[in-house]
Amino acid sequence: MNSQDLLPLLEAIIYLAKEPVPAGVIYKALPGVPHAEIDDTIQALIGKFKASEHGIEIREVADGFKFSTKPEHHEVLKTFIRSQIPPTRLSLAALETLSVIAYKQPVTVPEIQEIRGVQASGVIKTLLDKKFIATAGRKEVLGRPILYKTTKEFLIHFGLKDLGELPSMEEFDELIKTQAASEEAAEIADVAQAELPLGEEA
Repeated sequence: MNSQDLLPLLEAIIYLAKEPVPAGVIYKALPGVPHAEIDDTIQALIGKFKASEHGIEIREVADGFKFSTKPEHHEVLKTFIRSQIPPTRLSLAALETLSVIAYKQPVTVPEIQEIRGVQASGVIKTLLDKKFIATAGRKEVLGRPILYKTTKEFLIHFGLKDLGELPSMEEFDELIKTQAASEEAAEIADVAQAELPLGEEA
């Protein structure tokens, strides 16, 4: 297979994959192609999509490769997505709990509650249902409480290659404040809409 055939084929493989596709999976799909050639072609693809005429790029996320929209377009795209599908927001409590787990993992519910100062059991269930966290065994202390850690889904959702790309605690605090302001604005808008007579729009 020559490079002219390999480039579009790898582009199609990465595009088709529902989750970030690791290099090892690509090697198995193309057993007759040297690994170095595949690696070089992937890097060429990454460079190709970095050009300004493309609105998407290939990013390395959760130890795999995935097409993603470019950060400079996110504000416009967020508005577009909101107009298509109602967003599924994490509550402020969920964000705070998730941040504790991300930075302190593996961690138990009592430890989370000690840091946050509030009950976390209900939020833990929500994060488990969304597959952002998973159990990581039990801590060898009295009562052997369950330990929790973040998952591959967490990395994918937040667009992180690995936990080393986590923002600083200060940046995460800013994210939490932004989330809280967004939820407050949404609640105000819902109340205002509910007060309108039927048949009228804001």
